[in-house]
Amino acid sequence: MSSDLGDFLRSRRARIQPQELGLQPYGRRRVPGLRREEVAQLAGVSVDYYIRLEQGRGQSVSDAVLDAVARVLRLDEVEQAHLRDLARPERQEPPQESRPRPGGQRVRPGMRLVVESVSGPAFLLGRYLDVLAWNALGDAVLGFSERLSRFGERGLNQPRDAFLNPAAREFYVDWPAVAADTVAFLRLEAGRRPRDKRLAALVGELSLASEEFRRLWADHQVKEKTFGVKRMLHPIVGRLEVGYEALALPGDPDQMLVVFTAAPGSEAAEKLAVLASWSAVPSLPAS
Repeated sequence: MSSDLGDFLRSRRARIQPQELGLQPYGRRRVPGLRREEVAQLAGVSVDYYIRLEQGRGQSVSDAVLDAVARVLRLDEVEQAHLRDLARPERQEPPQESRPRPGGQRVRPGMRLVVESVSGPAFLLGRYLDVLAWNALGDAVLGFSERLSRFGERGLNQPRDAFLNPAAREFYVDWPAVAADTVAFLRLEAGRRPRDKRLAALVGELSLASEEFRRLWADHQVKEKTFGVKRMLHPIVGRLEVGYEALALPGDPDQMLVVFTAAPGSEAAEKLAVLASWSAVPSLPAS
């Protein structure tokens, strides 16, 4: 915890120049950005207190202090929530008995029917961005069945596919952005679940196997998966650009429904219609 908290705060300090906050720079700076004493001054706490916070030794740090530090470092809402997770890991980790057993998440039968009934490409993501279910058009667009065969019993995991499957780099037109968003989401989850062994194992696996993952992980960026645009180079319809919406499930916060969208009459909608006619019956992984 102390290492993650300190690394996160240092990475946020490094991106802000003193002049941006009305401070006059002085002396030679060994690293870019704000010094610890400058953050402490602007946050209204002692330098010693802030140093102890970066070192993970700030016991029972108050909301007021965290709010002040977040204001100085210009953290957005997601980063502020991440700061609280890192500063108070004992308050964020769910009780041991409430955690699902390892080895995969269950998909409710009703949710499977929902995924199947969506007219656009749709799939269900679980903890660690595991792909739990999909509909026929989702398979036609993203090739889940083929990707699943590559990873076998381990199941289909988006971070593993993005960094360890060479085809992903060609499939996603904006692969660097996809990779960065994937790591930023995992960073956010790591702050929420600091003692999650499976998440730690996934991060360790990707860190050993991918230099790009190591570099992005060291940036300490955090981001929720909400909505955006996906650009793909599809083997059948060529370049395909669609929107996506990621919807958290009220009954299961560890799962989210992702749906691809295209405006009626658009080129993307026409290409999705081609893929819909090409695809066969819905293909969903077994429970």
